[in-house]
Parts: sequence; C-alpha cells; structure tokens
Amino acid sequence: MISPHALIDPKAELDSTVQVGPFSVIDANVKIAAGTKIGPHVVIKGPTTIGQDNNIYQFASLGEIPQDKKYDDNENTYLEIGDRNEIREYCTMNRGTIQGGHVTRIGNDNWIMAYCHIAHDCQIGNNTIFANGASLAGHVQIADHVILGGFTLVHQFCMLGEHSFSGANSLIFKDVPPFVTVWGNRAKAYGINKEGLKRRGFSNELVRVLHQAYKIIYKQNLTTDQAIENLAELGVKYPEVQQLTSFLRQSTRGIVR
Repeated sequence: MISPHALIDPKAELDSTVQVGPFSVIDANVKIAAGTKIGPHVVIKGPTTIGQDNNIYQFASLGEIPQDKKYDDNENTYLEIGDRNEIREYCTMNRGTIQGGHVTRIGNDNWIMAYCHIAHDCQIGNNTIFANGASLAGHVQIADHVILGGFTLVHQFCMLGEHSFSGANSLIFKDVPPFVTVWGNRAKAYGINKEGLKRRGFSNELVRVLHQAYKIIYKQNLTTDQAIENLAELGVKYPEVQQLTSFLRQSTRGIVR
C-alpha cells in the first residue's frame, strides 16, 4: 500500500488503507483518512487533513505555505480537504493565513484537473469542476456545483455562487451570482447556466423563472438594490430566487456585468 521509496514523517497519521506511490513526501501533522490514494512524486505538508477516498495524482503539492508576503512561518494555519475529490497532476493548494481565518478548505466530490492552483484561505464547496489551469487568488469562495472553464483566473476575495459557470480563459474580478454564466477578459455575464441547470434536474419552469430573474438584474438598467426589490415577489414562491437576492446583498465587490 505504501511504496518503500516514499518518505513519510513518523508523526503523520495515515489510515491503514491509504496508498502512497514512490518518491512522495508526507510531512508531520498530516492526517489522511481511509481509501485515499496518493500517486508518485506528491508532496503534502502539514498541518493538512485529507478525508476519505480521494485520488491525488503525481506531482501535486498540497499544504505548502501561502504565497503571501504577510505570512509568518510561525502561523498555525491549515489545509482541509474533504472526501472523494479528484486532484489531478501538478495541482497546488496552499494553507490559510491568520488574517484569512486560518484555513483553506476543499469540500467533497470535487473534480480538480491538472495545473489548478487554490491559494490561501479559499473556501471550495462540493461537486465543483475546475478545468485545466483554473486558478484562484487568496480568499476566494466557490459555492457548490460551480464549473470553471480551463485557465479561468479569479481575483482575490471574489465569490462565485451555486451553479455558476465560467467559459475558458475568463478573468473574473467581481462576484458571479448563482446560476449565471460568465466569459471573457474581463468576464461579462452571458445569461443563466441553462444547460447545466437542466442536467442537474432543474424543471423547465424553474429555468424560465431564473431567466426572468436574470433579466431583472441585468437587462432593466437597475441598481443592485432596485433589482433586489423587484425580485422580492418571485422570491416568495421560488427559494432559488431568494438565493440570488441573498448573494446580491452579501456581495461587497459588486457583480460581473
């Protein structure tokens, strides 16, 4: 299960079912739960916690110190990775910072393709897809079911809401509301993520309502406060519209237009 050519610190805690490939290095203060597979040439530094049944491919670097000049080597910060994540070749994930809440967190069932970077203090939900080369600056929040097209770049402190989608090579400087598709450099909004919503079981009626909500936000030349007010009636019947209005209230950077 563990290659004799792997270097594992005696203080690391690995379940007996964990597999580790040759030439991988696992530091002290690393905990890895049952069923996780670590490929060859992977480096994992601590404090890092990795859940069950993850597949981590060759040359990934997890739990390294943040790329933040304010970071002090004595800061007690963490990387937390949940269950059933696919983390492909050359992915990098850094620990958190004291200023950002101490922890970088990856949820469950995420598909993170080659060469992706997740910086310090990012919070990633569940069932996301990061295509090759997608990269997050510090403090980014990615909600459940978000898809980032290849080589998408997200500026620090941005939020991407549930079921949102970015096209390839997007440069995102502002928040992306739930259900919205964005694309471009700089990213602009191009409607709701219609196909993605249908694949996840959203009814035709709900897709139509979300398209109506999108037009209120983006097509009527309203301020954000005015859009929230105009969405109130739809939100009474449809919780997904309430998700939109809640996101708009929380946004501090403003939304992609």
